[in-house]
Amino acid sequence: MDSGYATPNQAHSDDGNDHDLPSPPILDTKAVLDIDLKTPDYHVPRDERLIRLTGAHPFNCEAPLSVLYDAGFLTPAGLHYVRNHGAVPRVEDADCLDWEIEITGMVENPFKVTLRELIQDYEQINLPVTLVCAGNRRKEQNVVQKGSGFNWGAAGVSTSLWTGPLLRDIIGKANPLRSARYVCMEGADQLPKGHYGTCVRLAWAMDYDRAIMIAHKQNGASLEPDHGRPVRIIIPGVIGGRSVKWLKKLIITSTPSDNYYHIYDNRVLPIIVTPEMAKDETKWWKDERYTIYDLNVQSATVYPAHDERIARVSNEPYRIKGYAYSGGGIRVGRVEISLDHGKHWRLADIEYPEDMYRKQGITELYGGRIDMYDRHTSFCWCFWEVTVNVVDLEGAKDFVVRAMDENMNIQPRDMYWNVMSMMNNWWYRVAIIKEDDYLRFEHPTQPAMIEGGWMPRVKAAGGDLLSSNYGEAVDGEVSKPANEEIATNICMTRSDILQKTITMEEVEEHNQGTQPWFIVHGQVYDGTAFLKDHPGGAESITMVAGTDATEDFMVIHSETAKNTLATYHIGQLATPSSTAQKSNDSCTIKNTFLDQKTWQGCKLLSRSDVSSDSCILRFELHPSQTSGLPVGKHLYLRVKDNSNTWVMRAYTPVSCHRTKGFLDILIKIYRPNPGREGGKMTTLLDKLSIGDTVEMKGPLGHFEYLAPGKVRLHGGEREVDQLCMISGGSGITPCYQVLREVCRNEDDPTQVVLLNGNRYVADILLRSELDTFAITRNDRVKVWHALSGCVPPNWSQGRGRLNASHLEHYFGTSPSSSKRILLVCGPPGMLDMVKTWVDAGHWTEDVVYF
Repeated sequence: MDSGYATPNQAHSDDGNDHDLPSPPILDTKAVLDIDLKTPDYHVPRDERLIRLTGAHPFNCEAPLSVLYDAGFLTPAGLHYVRNHGAVPRVEDADCLDWEIEITGMVENPFKVTLRELIQDYEQINLPVTLVCAGNRRKEQNVVQKGSGFNWGAAGVSTSLWTGPLLRDIIGKANPLRSARYVCMEGADQLPKGHYGTCVRLAWAMDYDRAIMIAHKQNGASLEPDHGRPVRIIIPGVIGGRSVKWLKKLIITSTPSDNYYHIYDNRVLPIIVTPEMAKDETKWWKDERYTIYDLNVQSATVYPAHDERIARVSNEPYRIKGYAYSGGGIRVGRVEISLDHGKHWRLADIEYPEDMYRKQGITELYGGRIDMYDRHTSFCWCFWEVTVNVVDLEGAKDFVVRAMDENMNIQPRDMYWNVMSMMNNWWYRVAIIKEDDYLRFEHPTQPAMIEGGWMPRVKAAGGDLLSSNYGEAVDGEVSKPANEEIATNICMTRSDILQKTITMEEVEEHNQGTQPWFIVHGQVYDGTAFLKDHPGGAESITMVAGTDATEDFMVIHSETAKNTLATYHIGQLATPSSTAQKSNDSCTIKNTFLDQKTWQGCKLLSRSDVSSDSCILRFELHPSQTSGLPVGKHLYLRVKDNSNTWVMRAYTPVSCHRTKGFLDILIKIYRPNPGREGGKMTTLLDKLSIGDTVEMKGPLGHFEYLAPGKVRLHGGEREVDQLCMISGGSGITPCYQVLREVCRNEDDPTQVVLLNGNRYVADILLRSELDTFAITRNDRVKVWHALSGCVPPNWSQGRGRLNASHLEHYFGTSPSSSKRILLVCGPPGMLDMVKTWVDAGHWTEDVVYF
């Protein structure tokens, strides 16, 4: 799959001169993903490669580790890790400059400042800063014993070039009182316990070398919604949880913040504190000694990647690579690896890209100056490499990595487990497995609920992960866990009501937000009383109302949350549910196949190739069954990859919704090429064999074609006299579905204009069907194909990519009485072009982006 990003070799300054600096990556436009459309984040575009750690909502994610590393020193905004506690505030372009921040509290001159004033009245600076979630590498701690946090892998770290004024300049204008000690910060996100807020010491905020800033740009572009649009705090060297997003208030105080999220998040409690103690005894949370500010020293291995294989018989060198960072502005001084459990160490080569900014001097860039020249503090991650011979790896069972900063703080050999599973920085161990002619490498874990890693493997075999040999077998035996209480059984039920049974029909009746019931491991729970208190907001419960939520619940929640679940237990499910219908013909047959909340199993019946990289997959329904997919909507399809992880994408079938017995889906396959990964989903679908089962769920989408001249849009019906369509590549399928329905009825007066962009003639999917519609219904259907690649000599239609001039020519400006809708489905570049054209005022009616 094409990454969608390009990284120039040089940065371009405001004066037009080129500078030898790491360039901010150019981010290709992303689309709003289908998985987000039914959440409060329906307006937020995201990169589909990001690994979601807490289900669909709230959005918490990290990039695949190798993808993050390969992106380079500056992380593209779309790949930057995200930590959201709830819904992302929606801020329109027109409102950004008027966004207001209040400075109040223990100051002589309280005032309010807009983003426009921050840009116009204060000096702008650019700083490269690495942000790190305090939960980075948490999955490793959760494998030892589940804490109260979700499963971060080793990619909860990212670096960007941030632009904005220093916080000291804004606070200086307010003139804090002599007794003031802290700067409390509050965001605009609406959460169950109020707005997210936290604090740092006032002395830090006023310290030039600390360089705390109010940022409004990331990598030269305005902030994206997930990263604090339109303005946020950036605190170098400190955990990401202190860099408040969507900043609304700065409150100067004499004591630390009393915000709920400052007290009950981002703390390393003593190891003696159990989940039960943390729940029952608030004294632990209110002790400021346990609050996390500065990052600790950290390093991790990226290459060899998890499950990477290399030939065993080889004298070739191999470059082991990874990243490292430290906190408080302290530079990483050394990184070392050991192939014998720490008896001997090899020194790594370290690259510090941020020094390129320091050596450059003072440079104007993106409306601000880069002022690293006279700063001695280190704000960013560095990259390390060690060359080893493959024969050395052949003779080792593993290798471990550790870093030391210039203050001689060093990564510990042993894990410091804590109830919030934070600041995990024990040696990063990669196991070496001998398999036939290859060496295979295992990282400790994989993020979220992705399977894999030596830690789950060793634990499943009964090994003690915290032993001197990491629980691996020695002389045929594994070391047993020293603490048998690590594996605890959580009771999530009430014994007094275990005999009460509830039918699935009763559960399904409570599928709305007012009184949501859901199922976990065959037990029924009523989430009504917890709607206001759920940390992720009420939507996290209402989204699974009336369904079996076992998979989502167990992925995200801690032991404390699982203990709490018993409070809401109301009975046992009369008939056990399943997350998917394993065989469509072995259960009660409904008239329609799809279910909006339940995954349904569906077998591959046949495959028909329509071009070198496209095929139609036919899936089997019961002979009396239709798909149940309304015209204009789509379905989700999911399959498991080699790591047993679900991969999910949205598709629009090309078979008619009235067809019984089968469902046809047109797939354009993005196969891997040299230098480019293949499409994750399409390569899996390409490997399906006849009889294999996939899972589907639906219908989904906010547009539906109802009848001649009528559509349903965002839940409301309206009349329409013209459908203007823009498609590209496989994006033709939803447009084709609607066009076919219009043409089916000779009395349908709806006019259709379709602009279809592709590279070559062979790429035009469903061309014969589309052209037939244009010929037989030429009084109301116009189809126009544009080719951006090689154009045949006799080609009579468009040349080049679809652009604004084409849209203006074929759609023009409609009169105010027009009843038109614009339907768009295609690659990101096409969507970006259309959105720019629409935003410029060339289209004033409704737009549907499939």
